[in-house]
Amino acid sequence: MLLLEGNHSTGATFTLLGFSEYPDLQIPLFLLFLTVYTVTVVGNLGMIMIIRVSPQLHTPMYFFLSHLSFVDFCYSTTVTPKLLENLVVEDRTISFIGCIVQFLLACIFAVSETFMLAVMAYDRFVAVCNPLLYKAVMSQKLCASLVAGPYSWGIVSSLTLTYFLLTLSFCGSNVINNFVCEHSVIVSVSCSDTYISQVLCFAIAMFNEVSSLVIILTTYIFIFVTVIKMPSAGGRQKAFSTCASHLTAITIFHGTVLFLYCVPNSKNSWLIIKVGSLFYTVVIPMLNPLIYSLRNKDVKESVRKLINHSMQFCQRCQLHY
Repeated sequence: MLLLEGNHSTGATFTLLGFSEYPDLQIPLFLLFLTVYTVTVVGNLGMIMIIRVSPQLHTPMYFFLSHLSFVDFCYSTTVTPKLLENLVVEDRTISFIGCIVQFLLACIFAVSETFMLAVMAYDRFVAVCNPLLYKAVMSQKLCASLVAGPYSWGIVSSLTLTYFLLTLSFCGSNVINNFVCEHSVIVSVSCSDTYISQVLCFAIAMFNEVSSLVIILTTYIFIFVTVIKMPSAGGRQKAFSTCASHLTAITIFHGTVLFLYCVPNSKNSWLIIKVGSLFYTVVIPMLNPLIYSLRNKDVKESVRKLINHSMQFCQRCQLHY
């Protein structure tokens, strides 16, 4: 709070350019992103509800999946409403505090998702490599600790980066050539020395990406070796099918992150960065519940049962009245 009071930039405003260079596409983009956000909200909250009300889904795997859905919902809700607003209004400004809060929340959920996927990889490792000990190993206490880890590190990472952003000064034109308040675009409009903030952000981002990928790759190497040694083709197919949805989600998420890391920092690359950021912050939260529902027999069966129960309840109500 003292840092905020001593920072003269707290009264500054930023202009999020977003996709304003395409005026003819503003309404089509608004409708597109509104549809995506609606699917995201319904898909992720629906997934959480289905897991909570279906006893057969009360397992560690679906416990982690419900938290992944929660993170995706929160992440999308942090970014998309402001994006939609800026597509239909001429005033695309956002206050300094609003920009910092958006970055703080987006960073928490982005980091949490990174390690939540790693936690889910460990869960699949135990399920495939030690199936007889799965329930004993993946105890309720351990599952709670594994979920608390990504949230805790997300909060620590975000607060650390936000603290150093609050030490920067902003003056003159604060035009952000993006639709979201990311770290790189915030420091790009600062008129003070951003070296420490940039180095710290790079170090945290590299640690998060490398450590999570090491965990995921290590667990899947063990899974692959275990599956190859299985005597029956049916057993191998079942093992691979339990990991298919998670592998798809990991490939899309980390593929997008690595792509953004590889994009050169130049004026010509801003459109690519914006499209990549759009996929990362808006599209992926929509895709995850679709991936896990369309490729998962347990989820599809639970949905069928819920629909049947709802229809039977409606029929009984009609007969009663």
